[in-house]
Amino acid sequence: MMQPVQPAQPVRPLSHPPQRAALDQNSAAAISAACASSASHVAIEIVEQTGSTNADLLARIDTLAGPTLRIAHQQTAGRGRAGRSWLSEPGAALMFSLAWRFKGPLHRMSGLPMAVGVALAETLGSLGVPVQIKWPNDLLRDGAKLAGILVESQTAKRDTDGAIWAVIGVGLNLLMPDQLESRIGRSVAAAPWLAQMPREQLVAALLSRLAAVLAEFDDTGFAPFCERWNALHAWHGREVVILDQDQIVQQGRAAGVDAIGRLLLDTAAGRVEVLSGDVSLRLKPESAGAATPLHQPAGLTPNYTD
Repeated sequence: MMQPVQPAQPVRPLSHPPQRAALDQNSAAAISAACASSASHVAIEIVEQTGSTNADLLARIDTLAGPTLRIAHQQTAGRGRAGRSWLSEPGAALMFSLAWRFKGPLHRMSGLPMAVGVALAETLGSLGVPVQIKWPNDLLRDGAKLAGILVESQTAKRDTDGAIWAVIGVGLNLLMPDQLESRIGRSVAAAPWLAQMPREQLVAALLSRLAAVLAEFDDTGFAPFCERWNALHAWHGREVVILDQDQIVQQGRAAGVDAIGRLLLDTAAGRVEVLSGDVSLRLKPESAGAATPLHQPAGLTPNYTD
């Protein structure tokens, strides 16, 4: 397990620690070489700038030959759940999308964002950055949002066997420049240690674990990941509210997820199961503390705004 070097004496952390050079067109081969066998069949694309890596891959579903990873140094039209916009700066985050073909049917895919969350959280933990998961699509570090997941599905015209393509967008904050955090308007998390890693190694570690998890999910669904997700649950036992278009539709105590990825909520009327859809999960104000607003932004990464 890789661990950050601990200094002999306390030092003030750098606000902008040294950052490895951004990925370029020559990095794809290095990433492939560093990947485990689980990801050996994944095509890797790297672009300097694009609107949205998710949109790019969705537009090409009919022509993709197989699993494809697309990485962008900068996204100008990034988005999260419910079409929320995203604020970012070049080089401050690792942004990529992975297109993957599943056997289907669509109803078996409901737990996919949660399985992806497990893959990312376990990988980051192995790299010395422990995180927890907030249902359904966010990774938290010390209670603040570090990364998130956007999964979109589409059927290719050539597929007549019920297969479904999923495009999995991931945004991971590595650095958080002061000016960007000011624009976001609230405290968010970053992982400066990861920014100092060779970017090719970081991508290879994430892709290798993701590919292995996606292959297993395609065979088994979410059930085998349920216990692992619950072990990483950030708000287990906390009082929460479920919002739909800023209106509270459920409230109770978060009790984890079930075998298909539904949030289990213990309410005054008993236990209920909540599907993700476009609803949002928030800590109940008295549980979160007075400084936590009820209607926090949600989306793919900490940089999305409502």
